[in-house]
Amino acid sequence: MTKLNTLADWLGERLPELIAEHRVPGAVIGVYADGEHLERAAGVLNTRTGVPVTTDSLFQIGSVSKVWTATLALQLVEDGKLDLDLPIRAYLPQFRLADESAATLITTRHLLCHTAGFEGDRFTDTGRGDGAIARYVELLGEAPQLFEPGELFSYNNAGYVVIGRIIETLRGRPYIQCLREHLIQPLELAHTATDAEEAILHRAAVGHFPSGPEGSPQPAGLWALPRSLAPAGSALTMSARDLLTFARGRLSDDGGVLGTETIRAMRPEHVRVPPVTAHGDAWALGWEIFHVGGHTVYGHNGDTIGQSAFLRLLPERDIAVALLTNGGEGVLLHHRLLGHVLRELAGIELPALPVPSPGTIDASRYLGGYGNSVADITISQDGSGAIWAEQVPAGEYAGSAPPQRFQLLPYHGDTLITAQPNQGLHRLLTFLGDDGHGKARFLHDGRALPRRSDAPRPPAPILGGGSRTAGQPTTGGVS
Repeated sequence: MTKLNTLADWLGERLPELIAEHRVPGAVIGVYADGEHLERAAGVLNTRTGVPVTTDSLFQIGSVSKVWTATLALQLVEDGKLDLDLPIRAYLPQFRLADESAATLITTRHLLCHTAGFEGDRFTDTGRGDGAIARYVELLGEAPQLFEPGELFSYNNAGYVVIGRIIETLRGRPYIQCLREHLIQPLELAHTATDAEEAILHRAAVGHFPSGPEGSPQPAGLWALPRSLAPAGSALTMSARDLLTFARGRLSDDGGVLGTETIRAMRPEHVRVPPVTAHGDAWALGWEIFHVGGHTVYGHNGDTIGQSAFLRLLPERDIAVALLTNGGEGVLLHHRLLGHVLRELAGIELPALPVPSPGTIDASRYLGGYGNSVADITISQDGSGAIWAEQVPAGEYAGSAPPQRFQLLPYHGDTLITAQPNQGLHRLLTFLGDDGHGKARFLHDGRALPRRSDAPRPPAPILGGGSRTAGQPTTGGVS
């Protein structure tokens, strides 16, 4: 019996137990190793209907789509149509940001590596037509610049929408059509959809959020984020096998849709990432990089409305793993499953997820307020030395959720960790730079939240109950 057969038996037995333990309504895991595939499914697509998950079921892959967008961009490089190091204005002359000087300097490479420096958590719905992405980019003229282009990493959804607009401009076709013509059709993906109308023709999963005192998963009120965010992660829905088919092209020297040199060019580290729970420690061209016990694992996570997707590649061993889920503690489930797969197939042990240990420190450098257009976070320290964070939705999300207050404990260096878990995970907050007065310049949890005046913001109007899109983030963190 091969290792893959043994793994298949283990997954068939344990997957139903693990999804129940982590309150995941349904999941599919796919593993590719040495030319062989296996998939296992468990649970239901929708707790309201009870339709079982099968291995050909479709789930939204969220921000894993960014690797697809990066691939489309690198195809343009191969065709001689795109230079990653030319300013965006060379391709989008009307590109505007609040900081004109930054708008003239930012390159496609900055966008691919999340180092462009402008605020990117914008979820504007600009309609469902082919012009949605162009209209979204036109609205970025008010996006503030947080730091100089290339200075550091800050996850930027809007940046990938700009890449999508570059693709549209250079191809002369809508982004969705480019996805189909340059990736979906060449890879012969039979269980992939680019919108709800296509997805409904398959066994498609519905996202879930915890509800009630027991936190039981209930179907989300919306299915997908706006079409305007397609290049960042709102369009692609697929089976685990189709996601692995795409991933296999990033493992081998013959990727089918990219040449050997380009596949390798996407892998080198471009920027280090401050510690973020369950994410990589560096970023390449579209890929997260995970350094694990002397090995390099590439991947990406995708979180959308009540669904989470995970893709990991180990090129040195010709291994790829995809997990698709529709709610619950997806990250914990993924960590346990991936840990077993890598242990069995490659002898690699995943490091444990971060947990706190008691302690007190002088937090004076961290105290004060930080914020962006999505959230304000205020750091304080009480008389006993305990450190607290209070997070309040800001801007158009003001009033959409009650304030959250949580205690922070020392973790490592300038990184603190939440004392209590949320969905089983302890969140990491890192404080970076100097504001010129001995205080941290940024609070970083995947996004860089700049220090703001300690004076509170003026109150924003409270939105009506239907104004907030379910599943849109009200905080930082990498999606």
